[in-house]
Formats: sequence, C-alpha cells, structure tokens
Amino acid sequence: MAVEILLPKIGFSMQEGQVAEWLIADGAAVSEGEPLFSLEADKSTNEVEAPASGTLRIVAAVGETYEVGTVLGYIE
Repeated sequence: MAVEILLPKIGFSMQEGQVAEWLIADGAAVSEGEPLFSLEADKSTNEVEAPASGTLRIVAAVGETYEVGTVLGYIE
C-alpha cells in the first residue's frame, strides 16, 4: 500500500508552502528519513524527510504553491 507524502505544517501560522526542489527523482528508491524535498514557507526553506521506504512517485510540481495537507506524491 502506498504512503502519501503530504505538505507538512511547519510553524503555527503556516497555511501553504511551495515545493522548491525534489531531492530524489521520480521513480527512484528512497529510504525512510532521507531528505525528500525542499519546502519554502513563511520566508524559510526546510528539508522534508521521507515518511517511509520504497519507490517515489511525484505528483506535485516544483515551484507550485500548495495548501498544508495536500498530497505531493506517494512512496510505493
């Protein structure tokens, strides 16, 4: 079963964020805890770690802004 990669809430007032860069390519293997993507929000950039191990399937584009909780991809 696939694990959803959700846009996390980093900070009390955060409502949305932008995917600055995927650090792992679509279709590549990823390990739980490995840096997965860079998130720009509230004038800061943070690396978000993979919630599971498996194969990455990206559905969110770099440079786009998404609301907290939006599915950005899956780990299968």
